[in-house]
Amino acid sequence: MKNKKWTTLMTGLLIIIALTGCGSGNNSSKEPANAEKENKTDSSSPPETQATDKKVTIEYWQYEFPAKVELINELIKEFQTTHPNITVKQTNFPYDQYNQKVATLVPAGKGPDIINLYYGWLPKYVASGYLQPLPEDVFSTAEIESNFYPLVNAAKIDGSYYAIPTAVRTLALFYNKDLLSKAQITELPTTWEQLVDVSKKLTETDAKGQFVVEGFAWEPGAQLHHWYRDGLLHQAGGQDLSEDRRRILWAETPAGLEAFQYLIDFAIKHKVGINGFYENDSNAFMTGHAAINVDGSFRLGSIKKDFPDLNYGVAPLPSYKSKSAPSSFWANAIPKNVEGDKLKAASEFLKFLTSKEVQEKWVEKIGELPAQKAVATQDKYVSDEKLGPFISQLDDSRAHFFIDETQEKTLFVDATNEVLLNNVPVEKAFQDLVAKTQKLYDDYWASVDKK
Repeated sequence: MKNKKWTTLMTGLLIIIALTGCGSGNNSSKEPANAEKENKTDSSSPPETQATDKKVTIEYWQYEFPAKVELINELIKEFQTTHPNITVKQTNFPYDQYNQKVATLVPAGKGPDIINLYYGWLPKYVASGYLQPLPEDVFSTAEIESNFYPLVNAAKIDGSYYAIPTAVRTLALFYNKDLLSKAQITELPTTWEQLVDVSKKLTETDAKGQFVVEGFAWEPGAQLHHWYRDGLLHQAGGQDLSEDRRRILWAETPAGLEAFQYLIDFAIKHKVGINGFYENDSNAFMTGHAAINVDGSFRLGSIKKDFPDLNYGVAPLPSYKSKSAPSSFWANAIPKNVEGDKLKAASEFLKFLTSKEVQEKWVEKIGELPAQKAVATQDKYVSDEKLGPFISQLDDSRAHFFIDETQEKTLFVDATNEVLLNNVPVEKAFQDLVAKTQKLYDDYWASVDKK
């Protein structure tokens, strides 16, 4: 029975988690409150000396994002100078093969000792028995919740943290300074209404009505579905999930439909952008064919590396009745079968990856934001022209609790396509989206409750 149950779980994960670019947000690089005392998760604590006298080798897995791969290689060398008995090997897989490799190798005991995961995958990994809670003596719940931004709570399942990030992401407005100057726009939009007005002024079409420049890059499958759940919905006065994370609350008030209509109207009413223009939203923006784009802080690294001459700026997301910004993160976890000296070594490397020094290097090389409040709120980041707008939103940010990130994104994109391609009324598409998303949650929690 036990083997049969495991096989079922593993097969379910392989079928359900068919990766798209959701977690990475179409990254074009293929890549797309201060703590008052030191403690085990305090970012200001220096790396400790060797945790074990025995020589041990551990393996670290992450997907093939060049800048991250290069940085981890540098960090491994640094770590090993202070931990000579621990050897760390990095293994990478293409993004679209990542979860399949995990589902095949981890149950067979051939997987990593530390694995880098998108936070939206964690519930399924935990439900499938792939991960163990972080060691409480190294990463205590109280210390995590004191030192890290509240959005990291999305990695807390059944009272335990299963992963911890080095960096976090939030969304903001990227704008092309040259295109705004050309349109004689001198003030950035700070409200929903202003964003619509500015987007219209920035839109350029040819004689056939085809886009030359999108005023607003419209790509629901990139970051806009996140913008809806953790941004627009809350700004309109709505709620995402019930406190027990079992019920979708989007349709409980008029705010859910209002926010969905606002997002859809950029394409169907205002006609300032369309899905797939110049391949995707980030590519359209970086090549100068979209004037404004809602994108993540991780994009800073991609632009710096691949489009260094792009004349752009970053601004906080416009607000409505209140402020709210979507956040997300990739986090490091420890597979369930890691134990003994390997577990001690993995915990030591994980402590190193969340140190203040590593978080600062992550900002410099990747462009993602420090996961710990004391690191992110340093003046050098808060006053930075590009990083500052992101960091200013972290206290108002939220990270949706995905039970199936890929399927939830797919349902959202399908709903927008029903309106755009099949002329389904917006209200009907929204109602269907809520019902289908709720079913995903019902099925997930039913399976959890049976265990």
